[in-house]
Amino acid sequence: MVKRREPTARQVRLATELRRLREAAGLNSRQAAALLGVAAAQITHIESAQAGVSEQRVRRLASHYACSDEHFIDALTAMATDRTRGWWEEYRGLLPTSFLDLAELDHHAAFLREVAVLYVPGLLQTEDYARAVFSGRVPELTPEELDLRVSHRMRRQEISRPYELLIHEAALRIRVSDRAASRRQLVRLLERSEADNVTVRVIPFDLDGFARAASTMTYAGGAVPRLDTVVRDVPQGSAFIDSEAQLSAFRTRFRKVEAVSLDPARSRDFITRLAKEL
Repeated sequence: MVKRREPTARQVRLATELRRLREAAGLNSRQAAALLGVAAAQITHIESAQAGVSEQRVRRLASHYACSDEHFIDALTAMATDRTRGWWEEYRGLLPTSFLDLAELDHHAAFLREVAVLYVPGLLQTEDYARAVFSGRVPELTPEELDLRVSHRMRRQEISRPYELLIHEAALRIRVSDRAASRRQLVRLLERSEADNVTVRVIPFDLDGFARAASTMTYAGGAVPRLDTVVRDVPQGSAFIDSEAQLSAFRTRFRKVEAVSLDPARSRDFITRLAKEL
């Protein structure tokens, strides 16, 4: 058995879900291994994403663990047998792994939802805006590192799944670069908001009832709700959150923010007015 050197976030998620199923069944690694007729170390490697697992073994494990959710099991087997080498693999070894994991998450998501408070999200940024954001990093990036990050961000924008953005007025007004770049960014938001799969809703400063101002997040829908993922920015990159309790809390949080945001038509009018001010 060849151990993986650097498992992806998707491989880690599969491993995590298999471990959760085992623990819910009240079995330890040795007992699970006995059911498959393998060494306990193999279960450990599978559950730490250091080794792959076949569709047959995923289904056998699910049966032994008394999991009867067929849609969930089908989704796990799809994750186990996926051999996708997406465009993001071109950046492996050149960018931090979190960049690749985000692109992989985008690719497999059933839908994407974001709440943005201080910056326009990467999926809708212009190249000028993205370059300005990355240029503000400390320590500073080299020109080569900067170009790689901007290139990766532009390619991430090639998505067709439903995407809903709730963006605060602060993010629309903060100038990460100059006035002209800010206006181009607002125009880009207007253009993208006309796409069938994109919805943009604005949260103005003077809107009552917005108690979740610090709740910047990306919510990615999985093949089944149990495989949804929330991404939060942390100092070392991105944190992937997938426990059911936390997912439930973020679903509620998104609904609360959505409830106090402007509808899409009024949001476009709002952004148009801001663009005219520049």
